Amino acid sequence: FLYAGPIREQGNIYKPNNKMMADELSEKAVHDVHTKEIDLVNRDPKHLNDDVVKIDFEDVIAEPEGTHSFDGIWKASFTTFTVTKYWFYRLLSALFGIPMALIWGIYFAILSFLHIWAVVPCIRSYLIEIQCISRVYSICIHTFCDPLFEAIGRMFSSIRATVRKEI
Repeated sequence: FLYAGPIREQGNIYKPNNKMMADELSEKAVHDVHTKEIDLVNRDPKHLNDDVVKIDFEDVIAEPEGTHSFDGIWKASFTTFTVTKYWFYRLLSALFGIPMALIWGIYFAILSFLHIWAVVPCIRSYLIEIQCISRVYSICIHTFCDPLFEAIGRMFSSIRATVRKEI
């Protein structure tokens, strides 16, 4: 599934007379369109989980004024919570990350397949078929309803209403 830009003898398809551009494209290395470089630092570039899973110790456990535990207990609780959350997430990711990625990949592949090969063609065919019916319906409306509503409109257009305020 390697892809190189579209090239003809005359040059690029979009600029047929540009032979120099076609030569540049043929010299470029062919690249794989199914892989891309992964950012290992910013793992949520679209900010999908900003409001969901950013849970820190202070968001879960808080001691109000006048009710404080020993400082050592508070520090140990903080460390325990933070380290447990960090390492348990890593353990769950190691055990279930790849199987879940496989399941979600299959799910979205099926969803894409159904959308491309079933949903959109059905909607398109429906729109094509309904276009004929809509024209017939439009002709009927313009033939029967428009004159009726115009006559009713002319009848009521001669009615004048005035509002008086009596004191």
